[in-house]
Amino acid sequence: MNNCSAHIILQASDIEPIVKKIRQEKKKIVLTQGSFDLVHIGHARYCDKACDYGDVLIVGVDSDEKVRQRKGPNRPIVPEDERMEMLTHLRSVDYVVLKEAGEAKFNLIKLIKPDVLIATAQTYDEKTIKELEKICGKVVVLDPMATTSTTAKIRLMQMNTARKLQDRMRTKLIKSIEEVLEELKTS
Repeated sequence: MNNCSAHIILQASDIEPIVKKIRQEKKKIVLTQGSFDLVHIGHARYCDKACDYGDVLIVGVDSDEKVRQRKGPNRPIVPEDERMEMLTHLRSVDYVVLKEAGEAKFNLIKLIKPDVLIATAQTYDEKTIKELEKICGKVVVLDPMATTSTTAKIRLMQMNTARKLQDRMRTKLIKSIEEVLEELKTS
């Protein structure tokens, strides 16, 4: 695979001719989707494992707005264009497609109709998986591939920063109080 901007699809509908060509070549298409914020080893392992289920791996990446709607106003940490480009550098990823916030439910899945849809346990409930199996050949649920999620890593960084700030403020506050007390003694 050639990792370049030609493998980044900004309009979901632009994947259709690519899918048609892949199908003509009788290749098995695998699709997975997500935010992929702060791409880490778990994401790489997940994509590598997803790739095992077919010949071509397409990754749907949530737009910045879609991530904000799902994860809050302080996310994503990494902008969509960088998240998408980063994924093209994973050897297992063939195409990356941007998923906009306003798209219809399952839009990319319906456009691609993958032979295999890869998801994590938290993504879909059993009822939804049964619904998706009518669109896809198969739905495979993978376990997390890292010990810590992106959200957990962000929380850990925030807590560490808060602790450092608290320690520094405490030290400076005590020093300021001591200085004021000393001034009061001498006046």
